[in-house]
Amino acid sequence: MKKNIRFILLFNIAFSCLLLTSCKKEEKFSEIPHITFTSVVPQQNANGIVETGELTIHFQDGDGDLGLDEDDLDPPFDTSSVYYYNFFIDYYKKINGEFQLLELNGSQNARFPRLSDKETESIEGDICINILLNTYDLTTTYDTLKLKCHIVDRKLHKSNEVESGEIIVKKK
Repeated sequence: MKKNIRFILLFNIAFSCLLLTSCKKEEKFSEIPHITFTSVVPQQNANGIVETGELTIHFQDGDGDLGLDEDDLDPPFDTSSVYYYNFFIDYYKKINGEFQLLELNGSQNARFPRLSDKETESIEGDICINILLNTYDLTTTYDTLKLKCHIVDRKLHKSNEVESGEIIVKKK
């Protein structure tokens, strides 16, 4: 009799846990992408000079329309448009304790691929991109950088802007 009671009790507990997990409500996010800064991991060359890094942000999007395929080249995603890119990065250099926007030769923006085939579901995850960190004035021995970035979805909704902490880049 005790074995039957234990079995019934364990069965009820297991069944209750199954019900609770199967009734988990799908998270719903805003259709305007939201990002948070995760990390920048500088990478050194053979001479110990930081040249590149891996930038990671966390994203949430309520309608799953993040990313562009290689053949997404019709306006507004054509090569002559600012929206050819969907990951926008601004570089700031610390000068006399103040961060100033760097005017770089060429864009450092990026294009990441579609993250979902379903444009009606909420998605969440991380985007990691490789970036150049040694792209500026070579007149100083050490520089401190900061990055600000945002993303844009296929409906051209702009996410919030996030910024990195300070990044020390050793020069030649």
